[in-house]
Amino acid sequence: MLDVKMIRQQPDFVKEQLGHRGVAASQIDDLIKADADRRDLIAKSEQLKSTRNQVSGEISQLKRNKEDASAQIAEMQKVSAEIKQLDDDRRKADAQVQDMAAHLPNMPHPDVPVSLKEEDAVELRRIGTPRQFDFEPKAHWELGESLGILDFERGAKVSGSRFLYYIGDGAKLERAVYNFFLDQHEAEGYTEVLPPYMVTDESMYGTGQFPKFKDDAFRITTQDLSLIPTAEVPLVNYYRDEVIPAEKLPVYFTALSPAFREEAGSAGRDTKGLIRLHQFNKVEMVKFTKPEDSWDELEKLTNNAESLLKKLGLPYHVITLTTGDMSFTAAMTHDLEVWFPEQSKYREISSCSNCTDFQARRAHIQYRDDDGKLQFVHTLNGSGLAVGRTVAAIMENYQNEDGTITIPDVLVPYMHGKTKIEKQA
Repeated sequence: MLDVKMIRQQPDFVKEQLGHRGVAASQIDDLIKADADRRDLIAKSEQLKSTRNQVSGEISQLKRNKEDASAQIAEMQKVSAEIKQLDDDRRKADAQVQDMAAHLPNMPHPDVPVSLKEEDAVELRRIGTPRQFDFEPKAHWELGESLGILDFERGAKVSGSRFLYYIGDGAKLERAVYNFFLDQHEAEGYTEVLPPYMVTDESMYGTGQFPKFKDDAFRITTQDLSLIPTAEVPLVNYYRDEVIPAEKLPVYFTALSPAFREEAGSAGRDTKGLIRLHQFNKVEMVKFTKPEDSWDELEKLTNNAESLLKKLGLPYHVITLTTGDMSFTAAMTHDLEVWFPEQSKYREISSCSNCTDFQARRAHIQYRDDDGKLQFVHTLNGSGLAVGRTVAAIMENYQNEDGTITIPDVLVPYMHGKTKIEKQA
């Protein structure tokens, strides 16, 4: 979350920057007023506590002199009751200010395109040339069903819409993709982690999913747990409430995990195929860095994700999202979008974000600087990559006229030498 002291000291700047993200100025004003009321309660309480301490000394002196202190004692009983009420009010005010601040998004980096429209994103680079087919390319779900490697009908029967079964070579291809990703990231210096798939509310708060997006989570209400929407949540919270030794920074983590998404705002969108599911696999990259290193680390993170697409031979481009289209926690996001021939368009396959100290402040993740002073780390995260979308992109870009799918060269060893997916027997 944002530093309330910074908001109090630079209200106009904060209003301008968060206004680029669609936050009303009145929301900042309400927070500043609530914080002023909170600090007023603290001041009144401290003043009364000082008075109580002073009079307590006088009472002790009166008692030592065997003089009557009943009037002072009665008065201090009233003061103590006032202090208790003020402290109770202050705790409520603390919670109110915390909640109001928790609903504010991160401040955008100055280089982020200012717009509330996603189509105003800026293209940074375009890699690879889309394949020119001499036949009409099919959608990946058509290919998958005709080959018998994707079964959406039975997935819906068993679990409802937006679930599926991968069958035979479909399951092998999914496994080949994520093992390839993990091996590549390990070679790039990431430590592989197998994290929990259910997390506490405190963990969801730490990475910014709660409280603002609580309705989007799959909840296990009997346990106050949530199914993770991304491995970013357990990976970032690994160091929650800890001080990371400065000499360990930067820390790189990578993990394969399922991601569970309610997709509450996507009714009618991408109802077919692997693009928008309630459950999908994703390989995640997370970094903890010193603040002065985080922007260089964002570019490295983006390059790590790009290298996967390059080795798979999939055309893609990189865009910088607008202020209105970034995730709640991000200060800057580079999206990788891969080419889908059947739709003749690029579709998101990875978001690489620098969250600066936004998550670290919520999760209390710090390190000691050269002067021994505690500072918040910067956290970064990126998909490396969304596995199902990668499988879909491979199927469409590597399809053959007879409906078979050629395996990209880098995946052949992971497919035990198989070079083509043909119709399942």
